[in-house]
Amino acid sequence: MSKRNSQANKAAARERLRAERERQAKKDRTRKQLVVAVSVVAALAVVGGISYGVMQLNKPDAWEAAADAKNVTAPKNTSGDDGTTVVIGEPSAKKTLELYEDSRCPVCATFEQGIGETLAKDVEAGKYKVKYVGATFIDNTDNGEGSKNALSALGAALNVSPEAFLDFKAALYSEEFHPQESEDKFAKDSYLIEIADSVDALKGNKAFQKDVEDGTYDAWAMKMSKAFNDSDVKGTPTLKMDGKTVTSEGSSNAPMTAAEFTAAVDKALKA
Repeated sequence: MSKRNSQANKAAARERLRAERERQAKKDRTRKQLVVAVSVVAALAVVGGISYGVMQLNKPDAWEAAADAKNVTAPKNTSGDDGTTVVIGEPSAKKTLELYEDSRCPVCATFEQGIGETLAKDVEAGKYKVKYVGATFIDNTDNGEGSKNALSALGAALNVSPEAFLDFKAALYSEEFHPQESEDKFAKDSYLIEIADSVDALKGNKAFQKDVEDGTYDAWAMKMSKAFNDSDVKGTPTLKMDGKTVTSEGSSNAPMTAAEFTAAVDKALKA
């Protein structure tokens, strides 16, 4: 092999080596850029996920949104601000018995089971009117929704008629349907509709069922709950007439039997 050919071969080999190095360097740069890009995307995904999670945590739930609602759909048969005044009875009745209850309250269930029928008869006879104020404070003890959901459903019943409201309220508190305080069964629309099917005016009532399932009166329920919170009443059941608490004789508690109730209310009516 001539010296000239040998130098040419060496030059060609060096050129091949340089070209190979350039190709490898280019591949390394591409790989590095790809790794960086993937890392950035992953980092953005993590940040985005955290941001979304924080946003979701800070997002008000449906009941908070209902409480903040500016436009409130109030049921028929109501009056006052946002329809939170619920008075049932003969217009000619001179006095009004205020009744404060929480649908999940076990003592309210005992009260209604013992006195509800007497109260309904008195109202029907025009002995007095009854003003209902619904509370939802029991939900606060276990992060529940049943008190709020039942109050909203009571609004749907009131929209049907005052009688449907009273009958549905009695069914909610009945021994058959009222759950233990630790059970948040009223949070389920299906359970409230099941209870409503025991009330003639609500059985199979598609408009009522739709209002329950759509939460038509959720905002109204929250305004009613606020009305309770803004009152001076601290527990349920509480009865008041002419601004004074109605209690059993010699007690600071609401009457729990029909006889005690009639005696206490008759005394209040005469005052």
